Amino acid sequence: MDNAIPRSPKIDTLAWGRMTVQTLGSGKDFKLWPGGGRAWDWKETGTRHVPGIQPDDVAELLEHGASVVVLSRGMWKALRTRRETLELLENRGVTVHVAETSEAARIYNDLAEQGAAVGGLFHSTC
Repeated sequence: MDNAIPRSPKIDTLAWGRMTVQTLGSGKDFKLWPGGGRAWDWKETGTRHVPGIQPDDVAELLEHGASVVVLSRGMWKALRTRRETLELLENRGVTVHVAETSEAARIYNDLAEQGAAVGGLFHSTC
């Protein structure tokens, strides 16, 4: 039986308002995790730039086995992260990286390449 961690899909391209993700195609915002991902629809949790990424936004990443999480702040760093979200991740022993989207994509791709169980939330505009 193979207990290997599924690979997190690589972010192939990133530009203002557009990302292309390995096996998932292109879109604006993404939730990515070991073995897959999907479009990130902020309306599902009522996310806004302020107060920012909510605990419910990261729950799906944890459900899919992410032990490292990368949270993007947007290209202009307008997207915040709620304190409660960071506390949830810390309490679960999850390593967190918060960065501007281009930097967040680089960190995420590096971790994915290393075979880490990395998940991430990526916002490709402001």
